[in-house]
Amino acid sequence: MSILIDVPSWPGPRGLLWSHLVSDVSYAELHAFARRLGVPERAFDRDHYDIPETLYGRAVELGAAPVPSRVIVARLHASGLRRRKAGRTALQRAQLVTDVGAGAGLPAGAGQRSVEQNRRLQ
Repeated sequence: MSILIDVPSWPGPRGLLWSHLVSDVSYAELHAFARRLGVPERAFDRDHYDIPETLYGRAVELGAAPVPSRVIVARLHASGLRRRKAGRTALQRAQLVTDVGAGAGLPAGAGQRSVEQNRRLQ
């Protein structure tokens, strides 16, 4: 079993900090671990579960390995289990065009979130 969890550091609902719970082996392993932890499937988001800080200690007790967030991303990529958000590639391309000044008619800052969008995401 290779279940990984990062330290709760992501602001989320109910004023809690949240962690990401992943497997670098399979989604079946991840879903089975989440069930043992008592996490509903609705907390699954593409390639990870969002775990509130209140369950972090229990996840580690059950065998999740605490690692930095960058390790989670690297291990997901290496295992082939990383699932990106739809449309992210197009957004990255738009930002690249803006950054290099290719004159594609994009407004300055295209592909960047506004302060208001960031506030709503928290």
